[in-house]
Amino acid sequence: MLKIGVFGAGYLGKIHLKCIRLASEVLELAGFYDPDDTAAAQAEQTFGARRFDSPEELLDSVEAVDIVTPTPTHFVLAQEAIRRGKHIFIEKPLTHTLQEAEILLDMSRQAGLKVQVGHVERFNPALLALGDARLEPMFVEAHRLATFNPRGADVSVVLDLMIHDIDIVLSLVKAPVQYVSAGGVAVVSDTPDIANARIEFANGCVANLTASRISLKQMRKVRLFQRDAYISLDLLDKQAQVVQLKEKTQAEDAAFMELPTPHGVKAIHVHTPAIEPVNAIKLELESFARSIQQNTRPKVDIEDGYAALQLAWRIIADMERRQREAGLTSVPIGTH
Repeated sequence: MLKIGVFGAGYLGKIHLKCIRLASEVLELAGFYDPDDTAAAQAEQTFGARRFDSPEELLDSVEAVDIVTPTPTHFVLAQEAIRRGKHIFIEKPLTHTLQEAEILLDMSRQAGLKVQVGHVERFNPALLALGDARLEPMFVEAHRLATFNPRGADVSVVLDLMIHDIDIVLSLVKAPVQYVSAGGVAVVSDTPDIANARIEFANGCVANLTASRISLKQMRKVRLFQRDAYISLDLLDKQAQVVQLKEKTQAEDAAFMELPTPHGVKAIHVHTPAIEPVNAIKLELESFARSIQQNTRPKVDIEDGYAALQLAWRIIADMERRQREAGLTSVPIGTH
């Protein structure tokens, strides 16, 4: 049983507190720290959890911490946790700047501690339903749209929303990034609220990512195109579909449809994998606990979190470049 404390009792922090309670087979909730009296009182009443008086008091009482605070506070909390020898689960993005992430990466390696980053879409049932399917995409299209919520507006939409799809793409495409082209617009925030990025990889794969937090509807879809297959993932509605092109001789059931091609008649097979309902946040926290207990690599470790952040800032840098070249005057997108 891993004794864990939570930093942050806001909207997402409360969800984590609930999920830790649900994951009682592997996690023991020691309590939480939040300087906001209102949020803390709600958490105490709802979860019966102890409120610690200071971050130091919490750190001295646990083996691991769950950092669910605003992004600009991640670095200081994680740095102190590592200094005190605590394993860390930290919500995405890993930190606000690359320099901060590099320091944490070096510190955690030297300390031999487990650090898992909360890229929760890796635990989405639609993605999990693909199981061991061969995924070698050569073109990826992702749309992540959300209605405006001031809670995430302290950072660019790239760091707030797009980073989920950045992480998914980097986990699937095993090749270095060669080229990035991006654009974005700040509409209601001081940082971009809508952004698009084209990412080209050394193996020829191209990913086109769009993220918006000013949409009238919500959408979280990823489409993967690869040799003889098309995979559609609806991460919001938890659905997956795999469309494969096969030889006609393999068409032995009603799920096949004929398709004339320049190379003869092929067969299209449409497969809808069974979706097993899961609590993705509970699952990622359980995965974190087991990586510590079994001394295995976290499913989304600090290197993954750093890689996603690095590409996110590369996208932001190209957005800034385009603004400068266009002679646009705007609030700076961020500090690298």
